Amino acid sequence: MRIVIAGGHGQIALRLERLLAARGDEVAGIIRKPEQADDLREVGAEPVVLDLESATVDAVAQALQGADAVVFAAGAGPGSDASRKETVDRAAAVLLADAAERAGVRRYVIVSSMGADSSHQGDEVFDDYLRAKGAADDAVRSHKNLDWTVLRPGMLTNDAGKGLVTLAASTGRGTIPRDDVAAVLAELVDSPATAGLTLELISGAAPVTVAVKGVAGN
Repeated sequence: MRIVIAGGHGQIALRLERLLAARGDEVAGIIRKPEQADDLREVGAEPVVLDLESATVDAVAQALQGADAVVFAAGAGPGSDASRKETVDRAAAVLLADAAERAGVRRYVIVSSMGADSSHQGDEVFDDYLRAKGAADDAVRSHKNLDWTVLRPGMLTNDAGKGLVTLAASTGRGTIPRDDVAAVLAELVDSPATAGLTLELISGAAPVTVAVKGVAGN
């Protein structure tokens, strides 16, 4: 498969790129800063320099030509203000969906967040984040020509992954290592039977492959 990952220099994305390249997939990562390119090459991914906050749909669609799947793993990140939650966490995800549709790429996996909800209440920046992520999910799910899956991990950690997870429509609160999020994403992009699902993810007892097969087609 050829898989293009938006937010290609993110912590989850770099882990995912390494996994996909190691299993023989062709991987490209969309990045904003040219100086990040060597980090992607180091994990086996092709860097594509493109700013999703200013790029056109046509430009992004061009970058997606020939892809079998796209993953939205971009984020404004901690310390960013509400305006960047809007331009990155929401608008860039919608842009990627529009571009995937234009490029004829059906498989679209978006990394969301547990608690994401476009009608979430609150005045803190994290509340803005949850609203932006929820609005992005809603927009992606409205694309009739995409085989989308929304993945909503719990609280992310940098603990070593154990490969044991709980993946379901509703899991309850919990933590999840970024290693294990990447492993689940690697399975999801290659599991079209999970299209149309919004899934929560936390650490658990099921091996990743078993967990993904368990929700496929539900």
